[in-house]
Parts: sequence; structure tokens; C-alpha cells
Amino acid sequence: MTSDLPAPPSLPGRPCSIAAALHVVGEKWALLAVRELFYGNHRFDRIARNTGAPRDRLAARLRALEEAGVVERRAYSERPPRYEYHLTEAGRDLAPLTQALLAWGDRWVLPEPPVVFEHAPEGHPPHPYDPHWVCRTCGEPGRAADLRAEVRSPGWTAEGPSAP
Repeated sequence: MTSDLPAPPSLPGRPCSIAAALHVVGEKWALLAVRELFYGNHRFDRIARNTGAPRDRLAARLRALEEAGVVERRAYSERPPRYEYHLTEAGRDLAPLTQALLAWGDRWVLPEPPVVFEHAPEGHPPHPYDPHWVCRTCGEPGRAADLRAEVRSPGWTAEGPSAP
């Protein structure tokens, strides 16, 4: 963990990076705001319109995302003061999460994908984007059956808290 990150929250239950991440971005309006920023919608009115979030709740989520270092506000008008929201490096690192949720929703929730992404790297023709999770060390697909958890939290095992 780098020193410029906020202090990790004290959460009940197993010490877990998933729980800590969900504490920051696990609320529906927070993730939908991040989705809109990925789509290039940076102004509050567009984010509110495209998410359907109540304005007060969206404002609170954007403030929390800013405090967590996921988004930053940038002024685009002095009179009246107006701001745009942009993803920070931490926010941009949520791309695999949003893509995973999109792929899961396409497969298990909706009959037809409402959005399809194309991959168009420089020097290659555009093609359907089909991300695949692979291990950087060995290049093999990351299948759940092949993963093993090494629990490093003192007082915890894979089954739960260690016996006293």
C-alpha cells in the first residue's frame, strides 16, 4: 500500500481487500458514476441523468470517491463555480472490475448486451473486445479451480478465525 492512500477502514469480519474495496466502490451509484466517467461523461448533470441516481445521493458518492482518491474534481467554470469529475489512476484501475461486471451481466442477466466494446489498438483493425483473465507469471488462464488462497491475516485461516 502506498503512503498517499487513505487509511484502510476498520471493518468487521475477516480482514479482506475485497471488503475494503467494496467499502469504497461497492455501492451501486458509486460504480455507475465510475462507469459514466469511463464513457467520458464528466459533468454532474450527465452523470446524474445517465445513472438515474438521486442528485443528493450521487453528490455524496462522488464526494466519497474523491476522498478515497478514485476521482478528482477539476474546475471548468469560475462564475459560477462548476466542476468536472475525472478518474484518478486508482479510478482507472477499476476498468477490469467494470468490464467483469459488464461481461457477467451480459452472460447471466440481460438477454442482449446493451453496450458492446471494440478493441482498436494502434496499428490493428477494430475488433470485438473480449478480455481474458490470465496469470502474468505463467500466461495460463485464471480459472477459479486453479486458485489457492494463502491467508496472511494474523488470527485467521481459510475457514475463519483461528481457535483461541
